[in-house]
Amino acid sequence: MWKRIVFILLLVLSISLSNPGVAAAAGLKSFVDSYDGYEFLYPNGWLQVKVNNGPDVVFHDLIEISENVSVVISPVPDRQDLTELGTPTEIGYKLGKAVLAPPESGRSAELVNALQRESNGKTYYILEYAVKLPNMEDRHNIASVAVSRGKLFTFNASIPERRWQKVKGLMANVVNSFSVY
Repeated sequence: MWKRIVFILLLVLSISLSNPGVAAAAGLKSFVDSYDGYEFLYPNGWLQVKVNNGPDVVFHDLIEISENVSVVISPVPDRQDLTELGTPTEIGYKLGKAVLAPPESGRSAELVNALQRESNGKTYYILEYAVKLPNMEDRHNIASVAVSRGKLFTFNASIPERRWQKVKGLMANVVNSFSVY
């Protein structure tokens, strides 16, 4: 019975990628920041959290509060595009070292996968990490990185490793929904 439920859920989620209208029916809500120029889908039942001096926006699961998505916006030197900043693997290693596991943090981030995709004339890098934290539960992060209007946008989903297999399809859909304009 559980296999059937998982199969149906994955089928609905895969359809939602090709039709955003279906995403709402599949339990995803839309967030739009027209001022900064980005949007994404996030799971129904997640709440927006105010963070001072941190990401532009953060949402987390109401029940499993350590599951979250966030957007960080940074300036890009000389208005370079994403491919001028580096390949998906190069950017993946830089992001892992600078953000997920900075020196002396005690954390480590292994780049598991790095892909490039195109959508509406924009280039996105999809980066997947296995993150080890000292004295805490390991995590799995998947990020979408893009450049628009001289800014680097990093959309990151962070999930406890113990839940990753259950939610990786959903999180892939969420991360792939991220778009900048």
